[in-house]
Amino acid sequence: MARDDVSNAEVSGADPRGEPSAILRPDLAAPLLDLTRHHPRESLAPFVDYLWIVRWTISDVHRQQVLPQPKIHLAAEAGRLRVQGVSREPFYRTFTTSGQVIGVAFRAGGFRPLLGSSVGALEGKVVPAGELWPHDDAPVAARALAEEEREAMVKGVEDYLELIAPEPDPMVDEVDAIVSRIETDTSIHRVDQVAALAGTSARTLQRLFIDYVGVAPKWVIQRRRLLDASERAHSGPVVWAELADQLGFSDQAHLIRAWTAAVGTPPATYVRETGNWVPRG
Repeated sequence: MARDDVSNAEVSGADPRGEPSAILRPDLAAPLLDLTRHHPRESLAPFVDYLWIVRWTISDVHRQQVLPQPKIHLAAEAGRLRVQGVSREPFYRTFTTSGQVIGVAFRAGGFRPLLGSSVGALEGKVVPAGELWPHDDAPVAARALAEEEREAMVKGVEDYLELIAPEPDPMVDEVDAIVSRIETDTSIHRVDQVAALAGTSARTLQRLFIDYVGVAPKWVIQRRRLLDASERAHSGPVVWAELADQLGFSDQAHLIRAWTAAVGTPPATYVRETGNWVPRG
């Protein structure tokens, strides 16, 4: 997707960079959660993909799950700015009564210039921003979460990021382009295919991804295939054996193992819980 030249322009829920298919049980989430996405200001565009704001007013507890993205997030919630490394585990967020959260989704590889070292060290971790940079994050988070206007929330978080003054890294564009290719080219099923496209060896590609993305390219490829499976599961009956073949899994059992590890339940259970149809195959 081409970047919008208008700073902080609001992005619709159909923005492919936000990957709506990563939201599990979307029919339950849609009436409860108000999600908007916003383009970063020009100075942060080399590092930031988009900013997101979620608002909710509910009468009961809602536990929302998403498939983790191959990118670092920073989120203001519970009075702090927290950096969330890429996680291989199922990811949940619990919403109660009313509130709001603002976050930053960095480009694939885009967080490394801010960290100044390999982002692989952040895998599976949540770290207060104040532990990474010499700027107090608590007042920034408190002001952002108290704001009523989305534009003011975005501005406060962007101002904080500009204090870090990261230097552009040309490798970010290269890494982001590789990840984007994986996410859009459904014919990619193996690491050696990506390495060939990148003009490098599989071993070099592995090191590059751990350093800049935080996870191995194999995980990114499998996640893309699971997003495709999720999209199919949300759109109609699924013959899992056929889908496994289409997505490049060795067999149906391989797809089921990968889905269960990422989602926490087997695909047949997931489909039954949506209450829409009975899976076939």
